[in-house]
Amino acid sequence: MATATTRTTWRRLKKNKGALIGIAIIALAILVAVFAYWLAPDGSPNANRMVVEIGGQRPGYSQQFLQLPRGRKIQSTSFFDRLFSGDEDKYQYIPITSYQQIGDSLIFQKYIDEGLTERMALPISQTRWQEGSTEGEFKVITKKFRLGTDKYGRDILSRLLVGVRVSLGVGLVTVLISLSIGVLLGAMAGYFRGRTDEIIMWFINVIWSIPTLLLVFAITLILGKGFWQVFIAIGLTMWVSVARIIRGQVLSVRELEYVEAAKALGYSHTRIVLRHVLPNVLGPVMVVAASNFASAIVIEAGLSFLGVGVQPPQPSWGLMIKENYNFIITHNPMLALAPGFAIMLLVLAFNMLGNGLRDALQVKE
Repeated sequence: MATATTRTTWRRLKKNKGALIGIAIIALAILVAVFAYWLAPDGSPNANRMVVEIGGQRPGYSQQFLQLPRGRKIQSTSFFDRLFSGDEDKYQYIPITSYQQIGDSLIFQKYIDEGLTERMALPISQTRWQEGSTEGEFKVITKKFRLGTDKYGRDILSRLLVGVRVSLGVGLVTVLISLSIGVLLGAMAGYFRGRTDEIIMWFINVIWSIPTLLLVFAITLILGKGFWQVFIAIGLTMWVSVARIIRGQVLSVRELEYVEAAKALGYSHTRIVLRHVLPNVLGPVMVVAASNFASAIVIEAGLSFLGVGVQPPQPSWGLMIKENYNFIITHNPMLALAPGFAIMLLVLAFNMLGNGLRDALQVKE
């Protein structure tokens, strides 16, 4: 029965082009999040390679760099270390406009600002971190910044790719927390009714009356600023809508004949709720989960923009907008618009998926 219902739902979902587009965007975002450090031009931890001389450059900007080994040997990272946290830079990058090797010295023009350079010389022997190592030799490379650089000279594209992890992470944690609390309280209120329902609904109405951002601020102040703290804070504020929906669904399902039959057979309340009630209200749960996922992404971006969300140097799309929003009214608005478009696209994808699930599962609002 469950398999037939799943197949019917999937057939209906496949007919919804908007939902399929949403699924494709979400799947692409997940792949980008997993392999972000392999895809990003800047694979350093948090895509935090700063070259302040080239800060605030337009999309498509190219710059020549003198690549010098660092003063210490950097240990190579494993595949999984690089996958999860990036690879520490083995080199330092000096922006230059020209160079030449004269004898044992490297003469180059260091780029400082538009139309401003500084002539510098560097002994060739200083371009090695270990005597006799070919890995330590200097190199001149050209890098192209497809979405430009922020005010610290960091690659916008790289931080945008790594920032997908924050948005998907906050959505996932928020959905898990909100579903856990909302389903538990909603099921208890709808199934037991009476005094239990009154107490839970009173608590729901109190939380419902507090503005979401204000409640998130309060929880964030208690838990502190940080990566996981903001995830938990948002999750603890979004269970109310889940609880209300589940309560309404359980109130109608508990009166059906198969639930009455289970009670007559002497099954425990826990078994009845888990095996006979909740499986039949999963449709609305999936729809509200997609909606909460989208809402969590927007709230996290807003909190990071206000400075109480994810903290630097960890890339967050909201934080990227905060760091570069002053460029909107100057010469380079794309630095702030790029993360804004990314937020809009991902939120739209989850909303389209939620609408598709609502139609496929025939959930009444």
